[in-house]
Amino acid sequence: MSLMDTATDSWALAEAGFDRVVAAGKTDRGLTRERNEDQFVIAELTRALHIEASSLPQAEMLFGIGRVRGHLFIVADGMGGEEGGEEASALAVTTIEDLLLRTLHWFFQLQGDAVLEEFQLALRTADERIFEETRRQPALRGMGTTVTLAYVVGRLLYVAHVGDSRCYLRRGEQLHQLTRDHTVVDELLQQHVIDEEAARQHPMRHLITNSLGGPEPGVRPEVHRLPLEPGDMLLLCTDGLTEMVPQPEIATTLASTGSPAEACDRLVARANELGGVDNVTVIVAKLDAGE
Repeated sequence: MSLMDTATDSWALAEAGFDRVVAAGKTDRGLTRERNEDQFVIAELTRALHIEASSLPQAEMLFGIGRVRGHLFIVADGMGGEEGGEEASALAVTTIEDLLLRTLHWFFQLQGDAVLEEFQLALRTADERIFEETRRQPALRGMGTTVTLAYVVGRLLYVAHVGDSRCYLRRGEQLHQLTRDHTVVDELLQQHVIDEEAARQHPMRHLITNSLGGPEPGVRPEVHRLPLEPGDMLLLCTDGLTEMVPQPEIATTLASTGSPAEACDRLVARANELGGVDNVTVIVAKLDAGE
């Protein structure tokens, strides 16, 4: 049975929780790009949205107090040239935050598919907001962004995703890619037209077929739900990491580092050592056992 076949509606899992969720994030312009169009957010959800770390300059948003109810992780990789990519990724992140802030009073009552539906709505709303902005600023027409979002509540993981950034789960000695790349090349792989070796060298491997914003409206969010176990680690990253660092090396780095912060530093440094041809952003979270 694969990890993606283990979805559950058990509310007991959501209530069990972990003693600690330790997370860190890092973003870097890389060695060849003029600006960094990636964004990331690490946040705790209580009765407010408490921003723990972010690439965006924003307040901590402490609008209330209460025990931690969930942990939110987002990475976004903007596209569009000039200021378009940076604008699109920032709009996507702030739109998701705004929607959560408006719905926190009842969001925690949601279970199962209702949580996934809420995140699908958030991504569609962000898509609409990006197109609204391009109507106000025609020079930004065509700007878009990937978004990969992970939400941990109790011992359940919810993932909402669009584009070619990724979410991985490390369990035991195995690193599992939870999301698909929404690219022309991945579609060719799924249809067995090309193999993995050809995909790595394919000239269209960066052509995204599903994004927030971009040439056409109408995003198609990919969503997943699965149970978590004590000791699991999450990795969210943009393709500035996965295009540079092979997956086995990513897995080894996660296994050999003492903390999420150290893992982020080493992964970003390695991407730059191997060329740094793109912005690179990573979030690493470690889930410790609950009582």
